[in-house]
Amino acid sequence: MAAVNRDPRTAPHGTRNDVLLAVAAAAVAVCLALFTDDGRRPDALGWTLLLAAHVPLVWRRRRPLLVLAAVVAFVIPYHALDNNHGAPVPASLIALYAVTVTQGPVRTLLVGAAGLGISLTVMLTFGEDKRAADLVRIYGWVLAILLLGIAVRYHRRHVAAIVERAERAERTREEEARRRVAEERLRIARDLHDLLAHSITLIGVQTSVAAHVLAADPERLDREAIAKSLDDIAGTCRTARGELRTTLDVLREQGVAGEARGPLPELDGVPDLVEAARLAGARVDAAVRVRQAPPAVGAAAYRIVQEALTNVVRHAGPEPAVRVEVYEERGALHLSVTDDGPCPVPAGGPGYGLVGMRERARSVGGTLDAGPRDEGGFAVSAVLPIGAGGEGE
Repeated sequence: MAAVNRDPRTAPHGTRNDVLLAVAAAAVAVCLALFTDDGRRPDALGWTLLLAAHVPLVWRRRRPLLVLAAVVAFVIPYHALDNNHGAPVPASLIALYAVTVTQGPVRTLLVGAAGLGISLTVMLTFGEDKRAADLVRIYGWVLAILLLGIAVRYHRRHVAAIVERAERAERTREEEARRRVAEERLRIARDLHDLLAHSITLIGVQTSVAAHVLAADPERLDREAIAKSLDDIAGTCRTARGELRTTLDVLREQGVAGEARGPLPELDGVPDLVEAARLAGARVDAAVRVRQAPPAVGAAAYRIVQEALTNVVRHAGPEPAVRVEVYEERGALHLSVTDDGPCPVPAGGPGYGLVGMRERARSVGGTLDAGPRDEGGFAVSAVLPIGAGGEGE
């Protein structure tokens, strides 16, 4: 079945196999010519024509039409000399079969009809009536070869189509797997960026406060302020450690672990972000009028507010005034974070914060705008459709 299913033009060791086939067919022809009574035994010229008709079979895969023409060119004068008419039949059928499995059905039928017509004409012209009748019976096999070759050709096309569909399906599965891995890597990169950037920024600010207290008046230490700064640093470290552990648990999962993640931070965590920004010195005015949203939307909103407040603490100067708003309107969650800092974050500046915020908004079907305000400071605003809660995160 492997030989039947495979295209003969791409089969391994094709030339070697065709040489062996030609030799075997020639041996069969010699036996037929010697031991069957179907015309006179070939003379020297007859033997030459008979054996020469088998030589082109070596190239039957590469040039099937030319091979068939060459075989017919040797067989016609062989029959015209009234040599044994059954001896060259195997070579003729092999050449005809090579044409049927490599050429279209119309061309195959035309070639078969032409070969049959030429052979009949030669035999009716130069042979006896009995020989012509024998030739008609022999060419009943020609029709069988034509039908067999056409059937095999269509079978191979069907098998090739099945294989192509299977390969295409496999490529699709591989591409889908690569896409899922890429999406998961991107999501983890965003989580790590948001977590580490926010936590490290707060730790840096709180450490600066403690250092300032120590350096301001070494003789009169404000132990309460230092203790509070250190407690804030410890609390920030604990929070970061917990979120980092959740992210690392995802990385240890086998395969794409989109459904095996720990609990996602949502809108109910926004007040904690506001409080952390206040501890870092920002004057935050928050108006969070929505506390529940679909998990993916809530997580995206949380991360956007987190990154926006982190940028404010890092870039907006000392004690910036910040306005945080979260509300629902027309089936969408609206949020904005604006500040009046003198050092706004450039929209095209380095880093991944703004890119990550836009990716999070797109992951739930939303949009995000970020840029400097005309009156000074920086503004981040996003619209996240509530209906996208089952997607993205």
